[in-house]
Order: sequence, then structure tokens, then C-alpha cells
Amino acid sequence: MTTQPRLLSRPQLAAVVAGNALEFYDFLVFGIFAGQIGAIFFPGQLPTRQLFLTLATAGVGFLGRPFGGLILGPLGDRIGRKPAMLFSFGLMGGSIVGLALTPSYAAIGVAAPILVVVFRLLQGFALGGEVGPTTAFLTEAAPRGRRCFYVALQFATQQAATVGAAIVGVILSNLLAPDNLNAWGWRVAMLLGAAVVPFALVMRRRLPETLEAEAARSKHRPTRKEIVLGLLTIVMLASATIATYTLIYINLFATHTLGLSTAVGFGALLVGGGCGIIFNLLGGWLSDRFGRKPLMVGGYGLLCIVGLPCFLLMSHWRTPLTLYPGTALMAALLGLGTPAIMCSLMESLPPQMRSGGSGIVYAFAIAIFGGSAQPVVAWLTDLTGSPLAPAGYMCVALALGVLAMLGIRETAPSRK
Repeated sequence: MTTQPRLLSRPQLAAVVAGNALEFYDFLVFGIFAGQIGAIFFPGQLPTRQLFLTLATAGVGFLGRPFGGLILGPLGDRIGRKPAMLFSFGLMGGSIVGLALTPSYAAIGVAAPILVVVFRLLQGFALGGEVGPTTAFLTEAAPRGRRCFYVALQFATQQAATVGAAIVGVILSNLLAPDNLNAWGWRVAMLLGAAVVPFALVMRRRLPETLEAEAARSKHRPTRKEIVLGLLTIVMLASATIATYTLIYINLFATHTLGLSTAVGFGALLVGGGCGIIFNLLGGWLSDRFGRKPLMVGGYGLLCIVGLPCFLLMSHWRTPLTLYPGTALMAALLGLGTPAIMCSLMESLPPQMRSGGSGIVYAFAIAIFGGSAQPVVAWLTDLTGSPLAPAGYMCVALALGVLAMLGIRETAPSRK
């Protein structure tokens, strides 16, 4: 029988979920300051080409995730959740600091963009290996009846990072002159996020280990049911990822498609991130009370239904009065359903497969569908000329996700 670890303090919980928060923060900072980063590392290019090269470099991080999931995730099942979490988070923090301190193209030539790509790959590798051990740890460390709430902390802190990145972007953009913003402002934004790394590493060293020695020694070959579960979960996570990055795209949707101001676009990010924090936690709490399937099917099903009308209203009345409520509603429904997906996967896997199995499934889903979501949305919008293209792509993904959800069993202990 699994021994229940001692209750974790709030600083310890914050240290556990800091990896996902830092990844989202860095991703958004990179996008917010894409123009400045492009000018530093890809000079001499046309502005559109600079932006493309910068966003492509940001997307390189997604390529490293499957390798991190394949290599570091299983380590969490063999040597323990804690060592794997320490290594992956340390590597992630180091890669972000390295990226922030990389000299410009003017200083070291072509080595500059090469270093940026290497650091993005390392960050993706670390994040791909971070998710499995961290989520397994949260599942096993949670008090009885609060597993999904603990897992929801992963997603709530992602949204908190979204809010933080948007606030930092607004403050630095308003405080610094354009030359200073180009030269070092974006570096400050990245280093602000990386500043939490030393404190989180110290707290992670004090965490208990939740993987029992017997489970670490035993070997388990995936059964046919577990393989099918993994495939269904990839579909569910793909729908979650596409919806998540479509809502992050709302910033560019507001400015490029609707013709609203940059401040309004940042406001939409803040609204979506704030609702995500609240409703991820609420979704985890409700899932512990009513089961995993009602929350994931209900949240994603409703989002599939209201997604197109929300984008239709935002496109027809191009004001914050439609943009903000539409963003809030979609972020709330997404937040309600997402934690239950990962919690259901964790509860379906044996301890000796939780870190590796979940890490691999999550990393592949994010790498394929997270890395491509925003470029696909932008391409569909340009191809069709319709502002409803993001909603169409998101709703098709959600419909497939709901079908996959209907094919899995209920895993909540009180609902089996």
C-alpha cells in the first residue's frame, strides 16, 4: 500500500509547479518581444522575415519536448520523482538564463542565433522531461480526495504566468525607450522569470519522495488498454493544447484581425489568464467532487458549442465590450475541463509508469499540436480571409477531444 507523504507547504507546492509556470512565462515573453529579439539576432532582414525567424526560433522549443519526455520522464519512474524534477528544472532555468545573456549578432555574428536555437532546444527538452515527474508527484502527494485539485495547480500557475508576462510586457513597453527595449529590456523580462529558479530548486530539494522503492524496482510492460488510453489522451491533450494556444493568439487576433490597439490585446490576455487561474482551480475542485468525465466532457463540450458564436460576436462588434467577455467565457470553460484530463491519465497508470507514460503522451501532444497551433490559425485566417478561422480550427479539435473523452472510463476514486 502506498504511504501517504506528509502534507506539503504552500512554498513547496509552488516549487513543484514552478516549471510549467516558468515555461509559459518565457514562451509569452519571447512572443511579446519578438520584434526586439528579431532585431538583435536576425538583423538585416525585412521586418516580416525577422518576425518569422524569431517565432520559428521560439517554436524550436517544441521540438525538444518529445525527447525530454522520452528520456527524463522514465527516469522519474526509475530513480524517483524528486531527482528528475531537480534536474529538469535546473536545466530549464539554465537555458533561460543562457538565452537572456546571449550576445547580439553584432557582437558575435552567426554564433548568436545558433546559441538562441540551442538554448530553446534545451528548454524544450527540460520542459518535456519536467511534466511527467511533476504531475506524478502532485498526484501521489495529494491528500485523499484532492488529487485533481493538486493537478489543477499545474494549469493554474500556467495562467498566472500568462498574466505575469502580459503585465511585464506592458510595464517595460511603457517605461523604456524603444532603443533600451531593443537592447536589454526583453532580457530583463526573461531574467525576472528565471529569478525564481534558485528558490524553487532549494525548495524542491526539501520535498519528500513519493515513488516507493518497490514500484521503482518493478517493471511493467504497457498493456493494450494502456496503449489505447495513451492514444485517446493524446487526442484529448491535442484538443486542450489547440484551444489553449488559440486563446493565447487572442492578443494577435485583437490587434491584427480586429484592428484594436495593443493595449486592448494585452487586456484580452490578462482577462483570459485571470479566468484561467480561477476556473482551473475550480475545475480541479469540482472534479474531485463529481468525477473526471463530467468536468472534461461538460467543459470542452460547451466550449465547442460557444466558440464560434464568441468569435462571431467579437468579429462583428470589434470592441473590448465583446472581446473581453468572449475571451473570459472561453477561458473559463477550458479551465474547467483541462485538469481532469491529466488527472484521469495519472489515475489510470500504475506508479512505475506514471512519470514516463504521462510525460511522453503530454510531450508529443504539445510538440505536434502546441507548436503548430498559432501558425496554423494564422495561416487559416490568411487563407480564408475569415476572422472565424481560429474558432473553426479550435472547435473541430474540441469535438474530436470530446469523442475521445467519451471513450475512457471514470477514474475518480469515489466514482468508479
